[in-house]
Amino acid sequence: MSLSVAYNTARSSLQASQSQMAIVSRNTAGASDPAYSRKIGALVTTGGAARVTVLRASDRALLNKMLETTSDAATQKSLLEGLQRLSQTIGDPELDESPAARIGALNNALKQYANAPDDTVLARGFVKTASDLATSLNQATSSINAIRQETQVQIADSVSRINDILAKFKIANDEVVSGTALGRDVTDALDTRDSLIAQLSEEIGITVVPRTDNDIAIYTDSGVALFDRLPRSVRYESTALAAGKPGGAILIDEIPVTGSSSPMPLNSGNLVGLVKLRDNAAVQYQKQLDELARGLIEAFAEYDKTGAGKPNLAGVFTYSGGPNIPTMAPAGLAGLIQVDDRVDPSKGGKFEKIRDGGINGADYTYGDGTASFSTRLHQLVKAVQADRAFDPSLGLGDKMSLQDFASSSAGWLEAERKSASQQVDYQETLLAQASEALSNATDVNMDDETALMLQLEKTYSASAKLMSVIDQMLKTLLNSVG
Repeated sequence: MSLSVAYNTARSSLQASQSQMAIVSRNTAGASDPAYSRKIGALVTTGGAARVTVLRASDRALLNKMLETTSDAATQKSLLEGLQRLSQTIGDPELDESPAARIGALNNALKQYANAPDDTVLARGFVKTASDLATSLNQATSSINAIRQETQVQIADSVSRINDILAKFKIANDEVVSGTALGRDVTDALDTRDSLIAQLSEEIGITVVPRTDNDIAIYTDSGVALFDRLPRSVRYESTALAAGKPGGAILIDEIPVTGSSSPMPLNSGNLVGLVKLRDNAAVQYQKQLDELARGLIEAFAEYDKTGAGKPNLAGVFTYSGGPNIPTMAPAGLAGLIQVDDRVDPSKGGKFEKIRDGGINGADYTYGDGTASFSTRLHQLVKAVQADRAFDPSLGLGDKMSLQDFASSSAGWLEAERKSASQQVDYQETLLAQASEALSNATDVNMDDETALMLQLEKTYSASAKLMSVIDQMLKTLLNSVG
């Protein structure tokens, strides 16, 4: 081997070692960045010279699994947070604040009043208990509406984040594609792109499709194009919320991806959890409360006593839009139910109308005018305790007492919350495992980097020593010629 060839080989080795050491330093600096993937300096021999090509540690299968579990976990988290807020409308059972407990208290107060129909203290206690029950249903409806309104805002924020991430993703993807075509090092741009994909998967379930030149396309988990050369427009049809009715849909390229009219509905992501809370869980719970309010109005209804066949009308419990008894609970009825002012002396009414009837006029009067009349009150006690028909589509059964229906509604909500909590635990376990597997494949291991740096330093030292020897030999040769 000639001295010039040896010199070129040693210099090439020295330069390659320098490049590899720079990559190790780069890895060490990025070790604390969760979005950083380990860079690998691969030696490539070209024309007898060594050249370093920068590669990036990656695992597409593990990344896809992490994206999937991230979306699933985000779905359950947002749903669970909403269900926990909904469960607060039940109140603390130990403090007798739940609807079921208040109906029990109403029944007890009514029994006491029936046993002493001339006692105004017991009558006043019954009216207060009834008012407390109506107020709790009103407040529960207000809370549900407030939670749904907050969810509207969160949905709008999520859509805004998606559009922002897609705009940033286009910049990163263009850099990767153009850099690949020009042969530049695009590993940092790939890190940025994968980080944006991970952020996107929290908001919406996605599928990533690789293409030539390091290009990728992104689709929703239902198959709607989200990014293909250019980001697709994601829009939220924000509409005024009505009690018991779904809210506006999310559209991608004007294709609805949420709601009953969606041909390709989303399956996972924070956005899906929020929509499920707003349009499913909260709406179903509102319908249950509305049906409970309808049952209360029906239980305390007054009947025509003249035999003329006049319709049954609302009695102690009424609502704006009454006094007709609704056969199906109108949306938001729980927010409208109230104790009729005509039975409350503090509002110009009389306790006697509870005992004797006649809230709706003389044709609906039961009593004979004596203070000891209790027949009507005992009828009301039986009506409260009796099994009655409820809407079976609510999933609580079709026939039961008012108190059992209220208990079943609370149990349904608790079961939904518990199921969501279990799903969060399960999905977070899967996510931790997927993240760990991806981390093991792509993250920087400081022990490995330290060992590699020592090895490269030895190689560098050997190459430098060889250069020194060649330099000395060249000097000796030139001196001998001179």
